[in-house]
Amino acid sequence: MKIFISSARKGLEAERDALDGLIRALGHTPVRFEDFSAQTTPSREACLRALASADVCLFLLGPFYGHVFPETGQSATHDEWVAAQAAGMPRIVYRKQDVVFEPDQHKFVRVVEAYATGVFRDSFHTPTDLMTKVVGKVKELESAASPLAFAKLVQQPAIHWASDSTASQTVSNHGSVLELQVVPLDFPGYSARELDQLGASLMERIRATRTIGSEVALNPIRFDGYVAVGIPTSRPRPWGTPQRGELVECRLYKTGQLSTQATLPRDSLGAILDPDVLPQQIADLLRFSGALNIVQADRIVVAAGVSTEALMSVDTFDPRKSRQSAQPMGFGRSRRPLRTEPDESVTLAALGAGAAEVAPHLAQALILQAGR
Repeated sequence: MKIFISSARKGLEAERDALDGLIRALGHTPVRFEDFSAQTTPSREACLRALASADVCLFLLGPFYGHVFPETGQSATHDEWVAAQAAGMPRIVYRKQDVVFEPDQHKFVRVVEAYATGVFRDSFHTPTDLMTKVVGKVKELESAASPLAFAKLVQQPAIHWASDSTASQTVSNHGSVLELQVVPLDFPGYSARELDQLGASLMERIRATRTIGSEVALNPIRFDGYVAVGIPTSRPRPWGTPQRGELVECRLYKTGQLSTQATLPRDSLGAILDPDVLPQQIADLLRFSGALNIVQADRIVVAAGVSTEALMSVDTFDPRKSRQSAQPMGFGRSRRPLRTEPDESVTLAALGAGAAEVAPHLAQALILQAGR
């Protein structure tokens, strides 16, 4: 495994240096900014690229917050926390005891430990204490089964589709909408109280993923059987300007199903099902669903669907220019959505490390249906 070590160096010099040798001795690869060679890219960008290539991110919380970057108003460790969360990457956190946190670090620790969006962490007093705990955690990760595993479905779960509901404004307002459904297996559902609590935290969870800007005004929705948050799209561009797909709604049903909806890429000739873009868009929705930290079941069922429109076509999306011609699916198909028919369940890793493997299968099924 490649294990990214994230922390300010000041106040944790001995721990960071000891972790480097320990991880190597265990047969894995530590990734630290201290080992980076001279690069042409900015330091912050280099660190985030290195984190994206890692398998696990290990965070150390010491007394100091670190340098604040003007681009984000956050320290490098804070940026790395957000990036790891958005990517659905496993995060291991250790907090140093018997030290006084400076104010900014104290605020960051509260973010990391937040019940709704953070993770449970361990603590340590000395470098030796930390080494012992890291050895145990790395051994646990080594012995874990393959993170992504499929199993045949014995019974098809009931799946709610927004495009089936006359009350859904998302589909009617945006034409072709991509829906991703995550259904936990063997889950009893939420009580009214639990659904209200999760609904109250949903906007905070969405913002914590950093998928949308802090200036975007979110719209809470409460309907019979689900809570949701509507996400306005960016400002309309001049007619004919290509537009990338955007997240427009996140919905949590009383049954436990988590649904995300996004617009498809489009230009002046209509919505586009791009065989290269669609898998990435589905993978992003899978990771976003995981980063919300709502679904905790051991096994889930994942399905994807597209509400079609007359001008939608299978084609290549170019964000720089609109197409000059297209072969639309036609008005006869405008009311018939494309949907995958799940016959397998998958482990929760599909919402994180396994998203890039799961997404192409879903995208291919939708593309094949569109061509029939």
